[in-house]
Amino acid sequence: MTVATNSDARARHGSLTDQHGNPFVGDRDAVAIYDKAIDRLLRYHPDVVDLGFGLATDHPDVAMAQALMAYLHLTSTDAPDLAPARDAWTAMGRSVMGEREAIHRDAIGSWLDGDWNGAAAALDRLLLRWPTDLLALQIGHQLDFFRGDAANLRDRPGRTLTALDPDHPHTAFVHGMQAFGLEESGHYSAAEAAGLAAVEVNPDDVWGIHAVVHVYEMQGRVDEGIRFLVSRQDDWGKGNLFTVHNWWHLAVYLLEADQRDRALAIYDAEVHNEGSDGVPLEMLDASALLWRFVLDGYDTGERFPALADAWSTHIEPSSWYVFNDVHAVMALVGAGRVSEAEQHIADLEQYVQRAGAGENVAVTAEVGLPSARAITAFAKEQYDDAVRELMPIRRVQHHFGGSHAQRDAIARTLLESALRAGQLDLARALVSERLSLRDTSVYSWTQRARFEAARSNTSAAVTAERTAAAHRDRFAAAATG
Repeated sequence: MTVATNSDARARHGSLTDQHGNPFVGDRDAVAIYDKAIDRLLRYHPDVVDLGFGLATDHPDVAMAQALMAYLHLTSTDAPDLAPARDAWTAMGRSVMGEREAIHRDAIGSWLDGDWNGAAAALDRLLLRWPTDLLALQIGHQLDFFRGDAANLRDRPGRTLTALDPDHPHTAFVHGMQAFGLEESGHYSAAEAAGLAAVEVNPDDVWGIHAVVHVYEMQGRVDEGIRFLVSRQDDWGKGNLFTVHNWWHLAVYLLEADQRDRALAIYDAEVHNEGSDGVPLEMLDASALLWRFVLDGYDTGERFPALADAWSTHIEPSSWYVFNDVHAVMALVGAGRVSEAEQHIADLEQYVQRAGAGENVAVTAEVGLPSARAITAFAKEQYDDAVRELMPIRRVQHHFGGSHAQRDAIARTLLESALRAGQLDLARALVSERLSLRDTSVYSWTQRARFEAARSNTSAAVTAERTAAAHRDRFAAAATG
């Protein structure tokens, strides 16, 4: 590996910078393609894949070309993508690198070794010196999301914004990233303002759109969320790498509006079907959506068996990202393949004992395995066991990544298990927590009606159901209007 100082690298390859003013070791053609690829990456535009592959192929000795290639594979969170990511990391080692490129290689190496926290820390270190490195920011932001680090989801973009030219066309995308971090940290008003401002500048900022959608979800503003997504469907509904997740959000909204057939229609057309790419980040949305139907007692037909088949090609004895494994277990038990789910859980238990160290190992033991065992217990109608698994981890569940909205599938599993187990005091407490945050939640008022009825408190049950119906009708009007 050749690590040159930035001045040495400039002397050998020319004094080049990328569009955000960061030193770039390479030629003018390479930096032009790189700049275009970063623009597409910020937009989640599929062209970033072809641009990245083309850059790495045509300029194999340019370290940042290989860094982009490695990151594109690593952010899939799919174990088979580790091999090409490692190839790109190895190719970086044969390249001339400045200090910035060398830190990128350190981050990639840490991630490949399973040190997700180390990778995030390396990118933090890089951004202290080159705060406008938007590749480092974008990848660091994704790592913060994968690790459930809400504070850094919020603060990493904030640190960059003070260094960026406010008039640069990419600055608004950083506001969109900050909006998501603000939302995950509970700063809903600031998140909404930042997200709306971001998409006003760049209507195709699908991450910024998604941040606003999360705000409405967390505040129980389902009708506004539906209208927002529907009105901007041309901006996010097709032609980007994030379209499945935003369709998932619309389907979740429709469940609150009691538009279940429409939610399933979205599942079939947009979330998972025979033409789907079969990548874990999309299949976990499919699992989380169908699992909500299971918890509510609704039949999903043959959708779970097809999804379980898709997951089966990604299930390995050793975990790479346990958030994926838990959603694979959802699909397996939803398809009635409980024994396969239990075998995968046994494999994960062996993985924890065998691997011993690493963030994913620790999170698998702390959160992943209890969640997976609870899902399997629920499928076997062992509801007390499900409660026993989930209660100790409910305050640390964010450690295995995802968003509040995604992790709500696990929170709902706990509440439904408490109701079915007859643990009514716990059910009351859990529903009360939810309503204290979102008093317009149809789901929460419906669950309150159920436990009040179970306690023979008929008057309170009727009142709760009427409240749920009033919100449901308002949301349904937004969905059909």
